[in-house]
Amino acid sequence: MRRRTYDVVMELRRIHHVSINVTDLDAALNFYVDTLGLSVIESRPDLGVGGAWLDAGEQEIHLLELDGFEAPPGQHFAFQVDDLASAIATLDERGVTATAPNTMDGICSQAFIKDPTGNLIELNQRF
Repeated sequence: MRRRTYDVVMELRRIHHVSINVTDLDAALNFYVDTLGLSVIESRPDLGVGGAWLDAGEQEIHLLELDGFEAPPGQHFAFQVDDLASAIATLDERGVTATAPNTMDGICSQAFIKDPTGNLIELNQRF
């Protein structure tokens, strides 16, 4: 694959937010806020579409309510966790089933869950 190089380099500092499409905002808020523990950012302006902004540590999750949306298979984002087994146990207590953990030797352990719309979410414990 050929790569282009440029004289001027952009400084991309970090991912600011990830936008997640959901079909039922109330169900999504119940999942992301009540089940996962994120908090709502109250300063979201009226964007002409239902949604919410959530605080996810150093990044934000922006929920956009879209009728008829279907989550694409395989597309996902990941939350880093300190203890994957504990996170899975906590989710199980809250009625959310995670996949069996998978370990990538020397890199991480990971498991997956889905939100109410079917969006795939990775839980990632780095080594």
